[in-house]
Amino acid sequence: MAVDEENVGNVKRQLAKIFEVSLKTTVPDETDVEPLIAACTGKFGDYQCNNAMGIWSKIKGKKTEFKGPPSVGQAIMKNLPPSEIIESCSVAGPGFVNVVLSKDWMAHSLQRMLIDGIDTWAPRLPVKRAVVDFSSPNIAKEMHVGHLRSTIIGDTLARMLEFSHVEVLRRNHVGDWGTQFGMLIEFLFEKFPNPENVNEAAIGDLQAFYKASKQKFDSDPEFKQTAQQAVVRLQGGEAKYRKAWAKICEISRTEFHRVYQRLGVHLEEKGESFYNPYIPGVLEKLNQQGLIEESEGARVIFVEGVNIPLIVVKSDGGYNYASTDLAALWYRLNEEKAEWIIYVTDVGQQQHFDMFFKAAKRAGWLPADGASYPKATHVGFGLVLGEDGKRFRTRNTEVVRLVDLLDEAKNRSKSALIERETAKDWSEEEIEKTAEAVGYGAVKYADLKNNRLTNYTFNFDQMLSDKGNTAVYLLYAHARICSIIRKSGKDIEELKRAGKIVLDHQDERALGLHLLQFSEVVEEACTNLLPNVLCEYLYNLSEIFTKKFYSNCQVVGSPEETSRLLLCEATATVMRKCFYLLGIVPVYKI
Repeated sequence: MAVDEENVGNVKRQLAKIFEVSLKTTVPDETDVEPLIAACTGKFGDYQCNNAMGIWSKIKGKKTEFKGPPSVGQAIMKNLPPSEIIESCSVAGPGFVNVVLSKDWMAHSLQRMLIDGIDTWAPRLPVKRAVVDFSSPNIAKEMHVGHLRSTIIGDTLARMLEFSHVEVLRRNHVGDWGTQFGMLIEFLFEKFPNPENVNEAAIGDLQAFYKASKQKFDSDPEFKQTAQQAVVRLQGGEAKYRKAWAKICEISRTEFHRVYQRLGVHLEEKGESFYNPYIPGVLEKLNQQGLIEESEGARVIFVEGVNIPLIVVKSDGGYNYASTDLAALWYRLNEEKAEWIIYVTDVGQQQHFDMFFKAAKRAGWLPADGASYPKATHVGFGLVLGEDGKRFRTRNTEVVRLVDLLDEAKNRSKSALIERETAKDWSEEEIEKTAEAVGYGAVKYADLKNNRLTNYTFNFDQMLSDKGNTAVYLLYAHARICSIIRKSGKDIEELKRAGKIVLDHQDERALGLHLLQFSEVVEEACTNLLPNVLCEYLYNLSEIFTKKFYSNCQVVGSPEETSRLLLCEATATVMRKCFYLLGIVPVYKI
């Protein structure tokens, strides 16, 4: 059977195609049988086809030649078309078909990836365009560690989808509209009678400015009244108020940009204010469908299974998060034509999204089953905790500034580098670049390696350790592989063209098999929106390389040197792509 070109790097999908042929022959009358292929952990094979029990439960009682799941398994194995991928098969237990891959085919696949590039291993997803709505801080407020998690997780999801041939609209849904702007603008006018001249230096710390204006708003009834009028004037489009609003937004953006620059994250801002003009029209459409009802002076949408309604117009006539979110979803589906809309926020907002998605399903915007496209998904994440197990803050209960946090990670990483013997001859620029890669990479990886739904403890010493499952350990492992290749003195590009990979040693084969599972792991991480799946794969790859392959297979100076150098290069290539998808900059020497 010919190799499936579309899934060239995806072993699981290639095996599924082969087993599909066998299943059609084995049970021609059962039309809806999808091949169930899984990577094996046991010693009987590399992959397993697990269809026999499911098929038996469907055909039991019908007149067939089969006596039970094992005989179904035997038939599936017997009906497999010849394929260069499979070396041998066996049936175990209740009909599991174990598959051993051909080591020649494995070696050839690795070699092709080295020549054609790892992008040929990118998975194919059933969507063309997605929106990832992430980071989304509030104007005039400091970004905090919650925004850090949203930014890191959102960026990685966007990178994995982009790698998988999805066009991703990276959206920064900043909080740049709402009642708080009344007090900020009035306070700005009081402090600076000529707001044209206001710049970041004049306002200083925007967070302190926000606090001072809030204090005045709470304690001074006259100020409160003018602030409330200012909101109306801003929303009415008065030039003086729009200018002041734009100025405050601009100063905030400068602060956000410092964080994004350090993290290497790119976003396109479409804040709450962007969707504001669309709200009346969207609510009118929902009203015409009979979805909006009056309740205690507010206008609401009732959704199934929740005893409180989704408020879309407050009793004072103002709009809220739900109004903006509905308008944004409508825009993303109808104007931006997105098929998958992904919202990355903390788990505390789960109920809001649940209600809002149910309202969109009632309106017929999203399919009722929630499984087909277009689809909206809330990607929740847990809290960042301090070492005391409480929410992460500095000593004086203030939230930690993200820029300071990232700079500290870089500075600690730099100090550790300077202490190393090897860095004695490095230029200042090399030290800076490596400190940034390791410091920022450590913060990202410490977050991404956990299942995002769990809380995680922020600890500099742990994340910057060079032992265990950390970015530092992985970056150093990659640098060591690069160093092996350099020390061989061989031209790796020449070896790719003229050399040949051989997987005769069991540890060469174990490494090769893990490398070939890269594509299906990325696909799983994308489908379930779980970056930790990719982190686990990367850590295991590093462990297999170091503890199995490199410990037991001499590379430089051995008769198998060419093949083993190519395996080193294949490992480094896959590691670099993993780093890229996690937003981590690789390090080539230590």
